[in-house]
Amino acid sequence: MGYVSALRCRECAREYPVEPIYVCEFCFGPLEAVYDYERIKKALTREAIAKRPRNLWRYRELLPIEGEPQVGFDSGMSPLVRAERLAKILGVKELYIKDDTVMHPTLSFKDRVVSVALTRAKEFGFDTVACASTGNLAHSVSALGARAGLKRFVFIPASLEQSKIIASLVYGPNLIAVDGNYDDVNRLCSEIANKYRWAFVNINIRPYYAEGSKTLGFEILEQLGWKAPASVVIPCASGSLLTKIWKAFKESEKIGLIDKLDSKIYAAQATGCSPITTALKEGREVIRPVKPGTIAKSLAIGNPADGFYALLAIKESGGWGEDVPDEEIINAMKLLAGSEGIFAETAGGVTLAVTKKLIEQGKIDREGPIIVCVTGNGLKTQEALQGHTAPVHHIKPNLASFEDVLKNIGR
Repeated sequence: MGYVSALRCRECAREYPVEPIYVCEFCFGPLEAVYDYERIKKALTREAIAKRPRNLWRYRELLPIEGEPQVGFDSGMSPLVRAERLAKILGVKELYIKDDTVMHPTLSFKDRVVSVALTRAKEFGFDTVACASTGNLAHSVSALGARAGLKRFVFIPASLEQSKIIASLVYGPNLIAVDGNYDDVNRLCSEIANKYRWAFVNINIRPYYAEGSKTLGFEILEQLGWKAPASVVIPCASGSLLTKIWKAFKESEKIGLIDKLDSKIYAAQATGCSPITTALKEGREVIRPVKPGTIAKSLAIGNPADGFYALLAIKESGGWGEDVPDEEIINAMKLLAGSEGIFAETAGGVTLAVTKKLIEQGKIDREGPIIVCVTGNGLKTQEALQGHTAPVHHIKPNLASFEDVLKNIGR
């Protein structure tokens, strides 16, 4: 038996049964899983967690499933890398990269949320899973859906990078490329979800799917010895990841996994699609939709579903947010790779570039510890670096030709 007690509207607090529904029928607010924390407090202790397999299910009492996990047994517990060289470059004392570039099986944090969503979808009796995606979610639904034995439909913007399209097609889903941006795709998928009995992970299964992001937060705390970091910088597309990391921190304090929560949460967006950070800087609670225009396509959601709730989490924590242009995103990708050997996709470039900017602004305490969340692998967005890397040195197959090139290297 699971520990989810109900679904609750985030606006009017009306409660609903644990079913594949996602909006309140009274105020149309989004629904969120709520838990029986008194029962969880007795079951989920530091000692119990330490004895469990090193995957995302080690925190299963705080995940919205009823029975046994169906997928994701090799997902989670990604490295928390102490980035000493990068810390020195940025002029801070203690800096860590939460490195989901190595997440199994599809090299992004989406394997966390999809593992939870598909487990719940199977519990509800669905045989078909679907999603609207800017790339990473399509990969994860395609791969983990295959592992779970589900039929798969993934909907993407037709302008998505070719490498990301291939990385979905290899798993054999039904891939639908839609003429339009992500917000157009999402609107279409909402119509399809209303007509077909499919488990759309980020629509009718969203209250369960979103909870998987909490595992990233739980891992950060555990990897720091069950202590809360000073600052966490998180890339924002829909804003859901930021809200769920903050929820994980608060739940950990509530049930006694950490003694004190004094972390600040920071939002990172690309200037070409920054509805959340723009609202924050302008002092608005209303998120104004924008038309995306950035190389960081995995973050290119112009009308973020959780944008308002991300603003609330940022303010509650005492954090802030910033955005950066494409040039700074590329430079940050190269900086992370050249200093720490971590190849992040464009979203990771956004997070690191924003971290640098916030440090320079004095918004982030230089004493740390500072956590930079890198959520996807750079192999997914190689196109963004074309023409922005060091040149290839072409030589003839002899020593003299090599030494001619060697004379000029480093000059």
